[in-house]
Amino acid sequence: MKSSGSVVEGSLVAAFEREFAALVGGRQCVAVQEGNTALRLSLVALGVIPGDEVIVPSYGPAAAVEAVRLAGATPVFADIDPHTFCLDPDAVAAAISWRTVAIIAGHRFGHPAPVRRLADVARRHGLALVEDASEACGAELDREPVGTFGALAAFSLAVVTEDPRLARRIRELRTPDIRPTEESAVAGRGELERLAGFAARRRANARVFDTALKGVRTPYVAAGARHVYHRYVVRVPGNGRPDRDAFARALATRGVEAGVPVPTPLHRIPAFRMPVDLPQTERAAAETLSLPVHPLLTEREVERIVSACNALGGLL
Repeated sequence: MKSSGSVVEGSLVAAFEREFAALVGGRQCVAVQEGNTALRLSLVALGVIPGDEVIVPSYGPAAAVEAVRLAGATPVFADIDPHTFCLDPDAVAAAISWRTVAIIAGHRFGHPAPVRRLADVARRHGLALVEDASEACGAELDREPVGTFGALAAFSLAVVTEDPRLARRIRELRTPDIRPTEESAVAGRGELERLAGFAARRRANARVFDTALKGVRTPYVAAGARHVYHRYVVRVPGNGRPDRDAFARALATRGVEAGVPVPTPLHRIPAFRMPVDLPQTERAAAETLSLPVHPLLTEREVERIVSACNALGGLL
């Protein structure tokens, strides 16, 4: 084994992969440097080529769209479920064409996507299902961890799969600049050690918000889903973006920094623009606000967030 900065996989990288595999039902785990790489390698390993189409959400980060383009394929946007903010299986089915080869299902904000239904859609049409689990490590659906439903799953530091041939292909595709170092494996193992505790703190904060917040619509949790609250995203009722943005500004004056999780849907960004009708995506982008939920919040800070939101509820 070489020094800690080496790009040659050693004992610490192997240990990280074993520990991560234990979180996803013992699936094959291949460590990578970051999540965008994980998605791209997943598509290339599946054999996605120019001329192919891959269905992706427009409501979310650009990583999935960029991965599809880097693989040489064409992203096709489908609408989301208005409650979970994840891909709507019916919208996905309607977007399938003879060129479609895969679906990328994002577990948005820590809530599991409806991967059982999406897997059924994929099977009926002979497509591959890829999970984008970068926001949902530790989340579950029907007591099964996310990352265990698709052909491949991309996390922020690893790709996981049940198929040893795909795992070998991912390893072959990793160039020296994207292979993990022993140093990055140490950092990754540290994240895994903190994962359960941090997730528990996020869920505890979310439970307080769920019961105490008024004047905003708190996050929905589907039956059988275990949400890890990567972000605590609420809807601000009113007439759309002016109300949401006014609410955020008013919170800021009270010392609460809330963020807009998806300022502009990807299909309206010039680099990815497509003439598609995605009403639920548009509505979510106009109404949603992300409240602080991170695990280092104190009880007093949680109470201050609740007080600030409740003082504004119904006023805007």
